[in-house]
Amino acid sequence: MKPIILALGVLATTAFSASAIELSSKDIQEGHFMAKTFEFSGFGCAGGNKSPDLQWKNLPAGTKSIAITAYDPDAPTGAGWWHWLVVDIPVDVNGLVQGAGSAGGKMPTSSRSFSNDYGMKDFGGACPPQGHGMHRYQFTVWALPEAKLAVPDNANAATVGYMLNANALGKKTLTATYAR
Repeated sequence: MKPIILALGVLATTAFSASAIELSSKDIQEGHFMAKTFEFSGFGCAGGNKSPDLQWKNLPAGTKSIAITAYDPDAPTGAGWWHWLVVDIPVDVNGLVQGAGSAGGKMPTSSRSFSNDYGMKDFGGACPPQGHGMHRYQFTVWALPEAKLAVPDNANAATVGYMLNANALGKKTLTATYAR
C-alpha cells in the first residue's frame, strides 16, 4: 500500500499495483531450494553462477521499462547482499533466459547493470557462509514509469535500490532459498 495525503492532512492508502504483476521461472520456485547451477563460483563456492530464467506479465499501465534485482536479506553484513541489479530493460521484453545476466550472457542492449556486492556487474549467484543456515534470495521485477532510471552508470547498489523503491509503479518478488 502506498500512502497518500488527502485534503486536511488525512492519511489514506492506495493499493500498490504489484499484485497485478506475475513473475515466474522454470528454474526457481517460491520458497524452494535453488540448484547448484545458481550458486556463485568464487568466495569458496563452486556453483555454475547462472542467472535463472525469469518471465513476467501484467505490468501496470504506464510502465516504460523494467528492472530486475536479486537480493539476500539474510547475509551477515548488517545490510543484506545485492546479487544482481539491472535497469532500463525495454517494456516489450517479457523475460530473460537462464544465464542472460551471467558473464557472457545476452541482456537487452539498452539495459544497464550495476555492481553487485561481489564487485561485478554480472549476476552473482548464491554463496551463503558455510553452516550459516538457510538464506532467502529475492528476485524482483520492477515496473518503472521511465525508459531510463535517473541514476548514474556508476551508482552503488543502495542508490539503485532507493531509486527503484521511490519510482516503481509496481513490483513482484519470487523468493527462493539456498544454504551450504
